[in-house]
Amino acid sequence: MTKRVFNFYAGPATLPLPALEQAQKDLLNYNNSGMSVMELSHRSKEYDAIHHDATDLVRTLMKIPNDYHILWVQGGASTQFYMVPQNIHVKGKSMDYVNTGVWSKKAIKEAQLYGDVNVVASSEDTTFSYIPQDITFHKDASYAHITGNNTIYGTEYHTTPKTPSDVPLACDMSSNIMDKVINVKDYGVIYAGAQKNIGPAGVTLLIVREDLINRVPDNTPTMQKWSTHVAKDSLFNTPPCWSIYMCKLALEHLKQQGGVPGIEKINRKKADTLYKVIDNSNGFYKGHAQKDSRSLMNVTFNLPTPELEAQCVEEGKNKGLIGLKGHRSIGGMRASIYNAMTLKGVQTLATFLQEFQKQHE
Repeated sequence: MTKRVFNFYAGPATLPLPALEQAQKDLLNYNNSGMSVMELSHRSKEYDAIHHDATDLVRTLMKIPNDYHILWVQGGASTQFYMVPQNIHVKGKSMDYVNTGVWSKKAIKEAQLYGDVNVVASSEDTTFSYIPQDITFHKDASYAHITGNNTIYGTEYHTTPKTPSDVPLACDMSSNIMDKVINVKDYGVIYAGAQKNIGPAGVTLLIVREDLINRVPDNTPTMQKWSTHVAKDSLFNTPPCWSIYMCKLALEHLKQQGGVPGIEKINRKKADTLYKVIDNSNGFYKGHAQKDSRSLMNVTFNLPTPELEAQCVEEGKNKGLIGLKGHRSIGGMRASIYNAMTLKGVQTLATFLQEFQKQHE
């Protein structure tokens, strides 16, 4: 096998090597079925086992209570930007959103198609460099919505904001699902595109509390009702079988790392390794996110000039460190260090950044 690089792209992102190796073995002949795992009927006993194993792993790893449904749906997290209001907005009530970046703004735009949206807090005043604190949600809102981690800007919620008892909290966790221990009971809805932290592109994980399932208006298109997918256990139509299979393998690997508590310890060590390089660089590297809002998953920073940033990205690529260019909206550099990124990969990057600074100060 050609030597693998350390992949710091924001998504689709790196996957656990053991999961890829297992998929390679199963590609032509899954479990002696004589078929590729990509050829299995979604009604077959072989796929049924994959499907339910993946779901059971999610419930176990996140300690999800029995009154929450776990769904595998298509369309990416962007589809949930409109399916959240479509399914749980209460007519005549407003919706509360916190604006912490590009993806929050996209979610707000979609929600506005269904009713009045209150932007109750925003960090746009400093180009989304922080997570707003002491947020006050309206007690008569349909629901509240946050974006758990902001991939582009490198900020993340480290505590869950409190909502009034009758206001469920919806959260887009696409880039921080399972990066640390959370209490699922703090949320009414959690959704996450798999391609950053739990699997490949093509499937979205959706976790919904039971009492919210039947809020949806009767005249909503069938496929856009969460209740449709609950009733058929995410098998109303052909699911993205390969993507769910890969999620299962990645989640099995996560379980072997000590589950979410185990990977949280590793994630904190990885993030601390890179933030120490930034903080000890005497300003050569300047982090975008304020320290109390720094992400465990996306480390964003700038160098003294755009030319040095481009050179650093290119030299990193030559050393097998890829995907370090920052998002076009803010520039700079970004290292995405999701669950599957190894500590060795982060340490290699840290050493490279320290050497680059010595050469160019």
